Amino acid sequence: MTDSSHQTPPKPRKVPKKARSAPRTTARLAAAQALYEMEVAGKSGHEVVPEFVASRFAGLIEGGDMAPADPRFFEQLVLGVAGERPTLDRMLADCLQPEGHLDRLEIVLRAIMRLGAYELLSVADVPARVAISEYVDLTHAFFAGREPALVNGVLDKIARVVREGEMAGPGKGGAS
Repeated sequence: MTDSSHQTPPKPRKVPKKARSAPRTTARLAAAQALYEMEVAGKSGHEVVPEFVASRFAGLIEGGDMAPADPRFFEQLVLGVAGERPTLDRMLADCLQPEGHLDRLEIVLRAIMRLGAYELLSVADVPARVAISEYVDLTHAFFAGREPALVNGVLDKIARVVREGEMAGPGKGGAS
């Protein structure tokens, strides 16, 4: 269950592994928080993006030692998810069947899954395995339970469809 009256994006429990050195990792974290705020507060991406870029990047994690977020990548992710949300939600719902429903997931988990699905679908310069790894790490930053495994499984299913050729061969995740 989520508390929809809470409008401030949740802070992660810990800094994602690569956020200390990777601006795109920090942008992914900020994008998850922006999508959370959009859903809870009913704001558009065009409202949230400038607000985050202008004032929220600095306070993503209290006392966190993180690389500055890549503002262009952040904007691409937030506005891309907002623009492709019906498609992303269909893809995610198909991967969650028959066990679960997208609308029953916590808001931040739903945001992470939408971001991962969008990146796999629309950000060709990030290898699929890297994107999956990034979103699994991001999920670990917010959740201590089975959620990272769920994100891994769902994004892997999506990658095998939208990046079939890339996922066919052996590979190791890296960083972006």
